[in-house]
Amino acid sequence: MRLPMMTALALFLPLAALAEPLAPVTVTEWKAVYGRIEARDRLPARARLGGTLVELSVSEGDVVTAGQVLGRIVDEKLGLQMLAVDAQAASLAAQLTNALTELERGEDLLKRGVTTVQRLDALRTQVDVLQGQIAAVAAQRQVIEQQAAEGAVLAPSAGRVLDVPVSMGAVVMPGEPVAVLGGGGTFLRLAVPERHAMALEEGDVIGIEGPDGQAEGRLARIYPLIENGRLIADVEVQGLTDRFVDARVLVRLPVGERAALLVPESAVVTRHGLDFVETAHGPRAVVPGEIHQIDGRAMVEIVSGLNAGDEIVEAGE
Repeated sequence: MRLPMMTALALFLPLAALAEPLAPVTVTEWKAVYGRIEARDRLPARARLGGTLVELSVSEGDVVTAGQVLGRIVDEKLGLQMLAVDAQAASLAAQLTNALTELERGEDLLKRGVTTVQRLDALRTQVDVLQGQIAAVAAQRQVIEQQAAEGAVLAPSAGRVLDVPVSMGAVVMPGEPVAVLGGGGTFLRLAVPERHAMALEEGDVIGIEGPDGQAEGRLARIYPLIENGRLIADVEVQGLTDRFVDARVLVRLPVGERAALLVPESAVVTRHGLDFVETAHGPRAVVPGEIHQIDGRAMVEIVSGLNAGDEIVEAGE
């Protein structure tokens, strides 16, 4: 009888050594919402000149640099105005040549005593007036040249082209956007139900399930104005892609804490469609819940089937 008792005791000791009393653990309660990827700066590249769009060198998705020419607008009236100014300048130049000749003749006549000083002063005044008119026409020509140069649509900043609302050959007005750029990086904008407003604080760590996998962000700003029952907040995320702007990303927000019973994931065994946890007093049928990462270890929340103080034995130990 002593040998069977010693064998049973040897089989029982490993389980007893692994038995741990179950105690409630405080876990964070997360709320799943969708965030929208937005560009920090959304700037329109506007037309500075009204006319016809004769050149368009970008399309949606292109990456541009600050000052890059995105398109070109031509106003045909400026060319006609330039011809008129050039003709006026040529006419004034001819008049100035004639006035200078008359002034030289008047100076010779004054030396001979044939003409008067008043007549010579009038000739000098005529020359000064023509020279002033020629300078005014030159300045007017520079204004027209500047207007023509403003037909080039420039990128206001470096970034990605989000939208091109016009097409080649379209007639655009001054101030009309030719392209919309997104630059300065990206961030996540959230619209959270207002009942969770008091549970959020700036600096909270946010879980993100983006197109590139799991990531973490920081709640950077909470706006005080609630719109349509939604709290608006911004999340800073390192390395967030700017390939798709206004794309929705699943975000998990910490909205509270609660007590839960957690067991190691290896302690849960499934048999015949039911989940069991081995305790010091035998297996217990349980209903598992969410999986939490505690100190780098996967822990399963037990919704029902166990009580605080139960001694858990991991399977396979």
